[in-house]
Amino acid sequence: MSLQSSMTGLAAFAGLTLAATAPALALDEVSYGTNWLAQAEHGGFYQAVADGTYEKYGLDVTIVQGGPQAANRALLIAGKVDFYMGSPQGEFDAVVEDIPLIDVAAIFQKDPQILMAHPDQGIEEFADLAKLPTIFMGKDGFLSYFQWMKANFDGFSDEQYKPYTFNPAPFIADPQSAQQGYLTSEPYSVEKEAGWTPKVFLLADSGYSPYSTMITAQQKMVDENPDLVQRFVDASIEGWYNYLYGDNTAANDLIKKDNPEMTDEQIAFSIDKMKEYGIVVSGEAEEGGIGCMTDEHFKTFFDDMVDIGLYEADLDYTKAYTTQFVCKGVGKDLMK
Repeated sequence: MSLQSSMTGLAAFAGLTLAATAPALALDEVSYGTNWLAQAEHGGFYQAVADGTYEKYGLDVTIVQGGPQAANRALLIAGKVDFYMGSPQGEFDAVVEDIPLIDVAAIFQKDPQILMAHPDQGIEEFADLAKLPTIFMGKDGFLSYFQWMKANFDGFSDEQYKPYTFNPAPFIADPQSAQQGYLTSEPYSVEKEAGWTPKVFLLADSGYSPYSTMITAQQKMVDENPDLVQRFVDASIEGWYNYLYGDNTAANDLIKKDNPEMTDEQIAFSIDKMKEYGIVVSGEAEEGGIGCMTDEHFKTFFDDMVDIGLYEADLDYTKAYTTQFVCKGVGKDLMK
């Protein structure tokens, strides 16, 4: 063997040795604060942790669970978490307050907000809810979607409003009432407690148009580290496809670890309803992929909120979101 061949062989061996012993590139540490206790409605994020999707994108992600005592939006504002599960209205409010928060993806095309009615009261369409003397809802709902309901349907009035205390007993006991809820949660609870299936009306299917379950960041993050934002968005989208259409066992185990009161039956119900009603995959997401947002959709919702007096028409609501990271068809091949 020639000296040159020997040297080449030694160099190649040395290169292999260095490659084998060199430390792996460090992952970027990222935190995502949710808006409530761990549940299937957060499943895609847990999926991307459980199946290594975040790691594939160079990320080490910690999910910071929300809940009654959590203040994850405040943590985002303070820079203590990197991303938060915000809402379009929350980011419109941030524009009003001159807080630089911005939505970078919309995981839910439809807000899962519903109203429920008893099954035997002749309430067959959304507009029929105006016939009922009582609607149990929270103050936030009364000030937002109920004002939208009054502006867009005949017969709704403030006299119908009664505070909802997150206890379904008053609704169950009063056949001539409706109650607010989340598509993936309250109908399940009522059926388990009352033994009958409530009539469910998704506000989004009657024209109430906000996105939901956002990925929200500080404007500074978008400006200074767009690559990290893109990787987190893309990995989260893949996580959601895999959660809804793949093996989600490991993700559900993480959900139940964070929230021990969560059950397999509740998780299965929630996933089924998200699919049945197109909460994640519908509208713009059918073409652009999960997370897709458009200017037209935001404008429609903002104009509706202006019409009911929540915002001034001259508010620059476009500061509340950016479409630069979404609608690229990421992960669509994972849908089965």
